[in-house]
Amino acid sequence: MKKNDASPILVNIGFGNVVASSKVVAIVTPGSAPIKRIREEAKKAGKLVDATQGRRTRSIIITDSNHIILSALQAETITQRFLEGKGPVGEEE
Repeated sequence: MKKNDASPILVNIGFGNVVASSKVVAIVTPGSAPIKRIREEAKKAGKLVDATQGRRTRSIIITDSNHIILSALQAETITQRFLEGKGPVGEEE
């Protein structure tokens, strides 16, 4: 990808759903109490996106716009996909 290319890098988060990598702040597991609280607050505010297709939530993606995206994929799997999409660290064209 060239430096001046404005097209976003999209990362598959499962079941054909994608997210722009530049908008992601964190990928976390859903087990802790603070993350459960963030999930409930997002649901009340209308900023919760469920991309699990009815399956168990295994990771939660937090975006820069405070949207919370639920995914059925493991956090490690999504992280690996982000790293693959960005190419080698330090690569410049």
